[in-house]
Amino acid sequence: MSLLVTNIGELVTNDPARGGPLGVVGDAALVAEHGHVAWVGPARHAPQADARIDVHGAAVIPGFVDSHTHLVFAADRAAEFVARMSGTPYTGGGIATTVAATRDADDGTLRANLARLVAEANGQGSTTIEVKSGYGLSTVDEERLLRLAREVTDETTFLGAHVVPREYVGRLEEYVALVTGPMLTAAAPLARWVDVFCERGAFDEDASRTVLRAGMAAGLQPRIHANQLGPGPGVRLAVELGAASADHCTHLSTEDVDALASSATVATLLPGAEFATRSPYPDARRLLDAGATVALATDANPGSSFTTSMPFCIAVAVREMRMTPAEAVWAATAGGAAALRRDDVGRLSPGARADLAVLDAPSHVHLAYRPGVPLVRTVVIAGEAT
Repeated sequence: MSLLVTNIGELVTNDPARGGPLGVVGDAALVAEHGHVAWVGPARHAPQADARIDVHGAAVIPGFVDSHTHLVFAADRAAEFVARMSGTPYTGGGIATTVAATRDADDGTLRANLARLVAEANGQGSTTIEVKSGYGLSTVDEERLLRLAREVTDETTFLGAHVVPREYVGRLEEYVALVTGPMLTAAAPLARWVDVFCERGAFDEDASRTVLRAGMAAGLQPRIHANQLGPGPGVRLAVELGAASADHCTHLSTEDVDALASSATVATLLPGAEFATRSPYPDARRLLDAGATVALATDANPGSSFTTSMPFCIAVAVREMRMTPAEAVWAATAGGAAALRRDDVGRLSPGARADLAVLDAPSHVHLAYRPGVPLVRTVVIAGEAT
């Protein structure tokens, strides 16, 4: 089955061979076959296909690659949000509330909430979504959350080292032994990635290194929550271990920026978290000017960033983090793919997976120019309109 998407006013390909930061093609068409992009070029030269979508001059972009989410959980933390908006600072302590609710929820409840959030994200243009565990923090519950996450994505991350659960408070070494022992054994067959919250009040540098190295020895690839609440060792640890991504990157030293710029570790920025916690935004301009690779992701979770909207994150990144619209769109597509070490998504060129979003707008610029407006008209995943 082949699909022709034609009369595209502006096609963002992220193909550097086509020039410019986004590889934009005007008056374009695209053909998908067997779930992948087979042809891109001028609409007047488009080959025939089994099915056709005429977008009447709209812009088409690659589907968003949301490389950082926490979508398997129960309940919400709206009261915590109200408290923050009234002046209570964010410390990460509310994670325990979600852990308790998630442990108490049955699989059906968790599965339904996960399906609702994935559908919500898909409808806003996200076609590749990473999902972490981290709200179970016991062997049985971490395995359960990863099993449910695997039902919706191959990009699953073991985050047993999210925080130390209440029953292990004051016993960090014992909990790290659990995470790197029985919990990892149960989680590894269901995960691609291992992650740790390297932060004051969570896991220090030594514990974080122990968790990540154990995950790597079990065949998982590392990524890390780093430098969100203040300066710390997370970014440098990510680079040391060759992590695919250091996520948050809110408080960076010159050494941190230089380390990222000289490595293959992607700086994944999560503006939804700063928006929802009234925290300082990361300085994307500083990272970009230094030559670091930057991604944007939602950090979708019930406590500190309860949004599944990549367009929202793009708008905030442009307004508050000194990114251009083109840089933000690239970071939300090709940048997210780099953070997942994928070359088959985040672009629209022959051989890539045919994941795209049709905008109800003439240009990608409108994603930042018209914040809060539902601009994603049609989503195509692996060549199938959803």
